[in-house]
Amino acid sequence: MELSSLLHDLHLSSSEKPLPSPPLPPITELLSRLQEKLIGASSDSDASGLIGRVERLFLTADPDWLLSLDPSNEEGGGAELWSAYRSLIDALIGRAALPLCEDDCGSLTPAAYQGVPARAVPVCSALRALLGTLGNGDRTGLLLTAAPPVCVFAVTHFQDQAWTNSSSRAAAQSLQEALLRAGSWRDSAQLLMGDGSQDEEGEEGGRSRGILGGVLDVLQPQLTKDSWQRCEAVKLVFAWTLLQVTRPSLSPHLPRLLPPSLLLSDHYRPENCMLGVRCLHHIVLNTPAADLRQFNRAEVVYQALFKHLYTTEAAVIQLVLSCLLDLLLVLEKPPSSLGPSSAHRKPCRHDDVLRLVLTHMEAEHKVALRRVYASALPGYIDRMGVAVCRHLRRVERVVLGYLEIRDPPEETNRLRILEVLEKTTRAAWPRMGCRVNALLCRLLRLLVDVCSDSDLSDSVRQQLMDRTALCVKLLDACLHGKLQPLLRQVDSSCCSPDVLACLATVTVTTER
Repeated sequence: MELSSLLHDLHLSSSEKPLPSPPLPPITELLSRLQEKLIGASSDSDASGLIGRVERLFLTADPDWLLSLDPSNEEGGGAELWSAYRSLIDALIGRAALPLCEDDCGSLTPAAYQGVPARAVPVCSALRALLGTLGNGDRTGLLLTAAPPVCVFAVTHFQDQAWTNSSSRAAAQSLQEALLRAGSWRDSAQLLMGDGSQDEEGEEGGRSRGILGGVLDVLQPQLTKDSWQRCEAVKLVFAWTLLQVTRPSLSPHLPRLLPPSLLLSDHYRPENCMLGVRCLHHIVLNTPAADLRQFNRAEVVYQALFKHLYTTEAAVIQLVLSCLLDLLLVLEKPPSSLGPSSAHRKPCRHDDVLRLVLTHMEAEHKVALRRVYASALPGYIDRMGVAVCRHLRRVERVVLGYLEIRDPPEETNRLRILEVLEKTTRAAWPRMGCRVNALLCRLLRLLVDVCSDSDLSDSVRQQLMDRTALCVKLLDACLHGKLQPLLRQVDSSCCSPDVLACLATVTVTTER
């Protein structure tokens, strides 16, 4: 009786009054009429009422009828049924669609999204009811057809953004959980990638298939150069999708994942650029090197990242330097792996990056950027190995300059630069003898400053003193112990007992 009333309310029954057992129309006809009414709804209140009735329809109707094929078209009935459900889902989602920017340079104010959360909540409820029907049925292909747009919609609305509130986020999260239950997926990663342990071709193994391709089909029209900036949610959904996918599932979709990531990384807004660089880094870490080198992809990514080294945004530089360190291993062998002969080898991309970083470090005065550079430099020095000899002059100037300037309260810069000096001395010790005088003076001055600085915590002071003592030991080893007689001449007349105690650890044993 309730179904009869619903059909009558939706004007889908030929009877003027609800009948006890009305003849049910083919489900495809019903879905088509529902789609038309959703698209043609003239106001949000009309659409909300219609969506509520659609939800009741999926909750109360016989699942066998909802999933039945048209008896007059049994051969193509499956495709027609899938298409009808997909069109209805698109119509439901369209009622809570985000407004678009008029151009690709601006962005909408929060007021433009004011009505979106209220429209999204009933859509989530209706889609949950539909997923409950699909999850109880045995038509896996229909579920896989419905899953991509539902997933994109849920991800769009469960994020904390201007177009969501607590209610819409909770409804969208519940919708995502309902989608996982309907397909017996463990989590979002398996939803996208599937499970390769089962037969992906057969109907029984269909639920082991991932929907990454379908999600990209939904996003692709909005991810072009001219359209991706018009909808604020597209980049976030794309990034969320990409970051869920790991190897080996990422590689087959690389031609569709790499271009949008490059578009994002090339944007002038730091937040978009950072999102793109994160996507590129994830691709580098989860794609075989051979696939990245194919069609010169790795070189394209390298050039896109290298130009960002000229920016002044500390957050961007930090992500770029981290990504480049991993990407360089795809493009070339690390100089440290080639042995002593690498010092005479032709300079490579590692040298280009390190040279530019050191050049920028010398002139940089912004604290945030100095910390980013200092934190990233040890990794590059370690990668260079003995080939750091080609950059010793710049390294020396950077070490002397950064050890001179305080960086309270954690002294991150000084600690990282002492690590740089340690790694450089170990790798290029035969070439360090001529630089000992300037470096030793700076290290001794650092010890005096650290011991007299009352603002430092005991742990930071101890770390600085230990690392400084180790660097002095290594420099002494480069000169085969010739510094020890000089250090023994230091007494209490020129420094504090703490400095003398630290120097005593150097003169007792010498590390070679």
